[in-house]
Formats: sequence, structure tokens, C-alpha cells
Amino acid sequence: MKAGASQVQVTVNGIGERAGNADLTETVMGLISILGCKTSIKTELLFETAKMVERFSGIQIPPNKPIVGENAFSHESGIHAHGVLEKSETFEPGIMTPEMVGHRRRIVLGKHTGRHSVERKLAEFGIHPTKEQLNEILERVKRLGASGKVVTDDDLFSIAEVVTGEVARHEQAVKLKELSVMTGNNMLPTASIRVEVRGKECKLSRIGVGPVDAAIKAIQDAISDELGGAVKLKDFRIEAITGGSDALAEVIVGVEHAGKTVTARGVREDIVLASVEAFLNAVNRLLLMQM
Repeated sequence: MKAGASQVQVTVNGIGERAGNADLTETVMGLISILGCKTSIKTELLFETAKMVERFSGIQIPPNKPIVGENAFSHESGIHAHGVLEKSETFEPGIMTPEMVGHRRRIVLGKHTGRHSVERKLAEFGIHPTKEQLNEILERVKRLGASGKVVTDDDLFSIAEVVTGEVARHEQAVKLKELSVMTGNNMLPTASIRVEVRGKECKLSRIGVGPVDAAIKAIQDAISDELGGAVKLKDFRIEAITGGSDALAEVIVGVEHAGKTVTARGVREDIVLASVEAFLNAVNRLLLMQM
């Protein structure tokens, strides 16, 4: 083009012979943003067009593809995301914005996520956690991202819903210190726990029909003296928030004691941990009501 060519042969998403042809989007935006040329192409439709061809051709757009890839205008790192949220041109050249090509800026949650990104995302949901709750939500998001899972908005919302609904750490009468379970086709499901009940440490093991049942029974026995009687599990539901074998599990429980019923939830990658978290949340609320 610089040498005087009047036409350029391009294809959408660079699909073509062998290693591919020149890409429409990259060529057009290079001409406009870098060389200052004018074209009759509606650039705000470039991303939509690329996704349409991806859908029809079955050839996926690599996430790191310039301009139309999912990572083109995505930001995860704490300082990086904070800078973009405050002033987009900090990390995005002003000569090309996501709006120019019909794309969108995304703040991605993962192991490098910072406090500012999580707080901004939660504000979009209308959730405004305390400083302590925000730290707990951030810790869980980072842990989930470090496991290799993509943290979705649904994941964040569920984590935040659980954390903001929990009894504050300094008010928790029962705290889980350690949990291990053993299960298999030729062994009795067994759970061993170490919990702190109002400052007093308790260790015990129980068997059950499954690892969740064994873990709940162990906690029930550990807190029975403190509550002055057995705590009954009246309702137990498990839901997968997102698809796939690595989905977050949301467990909702209903717990009854002395004529009082409390519901609570837990969200973890592990169903056993989610169940124990939900049960402990309910128990701590019961103990708080007795004070």
C-alpha cells in the first residue's frame, strides 16, 4: 500500500489457503489507525462480522488474535486493570479503542486479579461488601483462578453472595480448621475434622453413606454440646453454577434446632467443602441467635 498498490486482497479472520491470507480487520485498522487512511468500511461492525464467520465456518478465533480476539481488550492483572478502569489509554493506545471495532473492554477475573477490579465488578451487581468481606471474596477468586478455572460473573456473584451472607469471622463461634475425607468403592466413607468451637479445639472422625454425610455428622457431633442438643439437617440442595467438571458447586442447607430454622449456602469447587461451609454458616447463625 505504501508503494502505491490500489487494492489489497484480504479475508475475514485471515481464513484462506494454507497458512491463510491477510486479515481484513488487522489490515483495515492498520491503515486507519497507523497510516491515517480512509476507507468505506464500517469498522464498528468488524468484530460482529468476525464472530459471524467464526460461527459459520467452525474455525475458532484464537483468543490472542489482534483486535477481534477475546484477549485483545481484556485485562486481569491488578495494577493493569486498575489503570484501564481509571484511564483506558493507560494500557490501550488511543489510536484504537474497542468501540471503534465493535468490541468491548473486559475485566477478567483470575489469579492476578486486584481488589479494584473485584470491587468494580461487584458494584455492577449492586453488591457493596465491607473491607473484610472484599478481602475474602478476592482470596477466593484468586484461589479459583489459580486452579486453572475461568472465573465467570456467575462465579463471582455466587461467591460474593455467600461471603456477604456469612457471619463475620470475629463473630463465628465455630471455625473449621481442617477437613479430610476418604471414600471409594471398597471403603466406608470417612471424614476427619478439626474445628474450633468458641475457642476450644475439637478433633473427631465419623463415617457416613458418603463423604458429605460423614463430614456433616462429624460437625454435628462436635457442636452438639455447645448447642445443648442435636442440630437437624432439614433441607439439602446442590446446584452447579457453571457447566463442566470444574464447575463451582452451590450448596443450600436448612438447619433446625430448638424450634428455630436457619438457611445458609456455601460455594466451592469441592462439593464436600461447599456442603461443610453451608452447614457451618447455618450453625454460626443459630449460635448468634442464642446470644
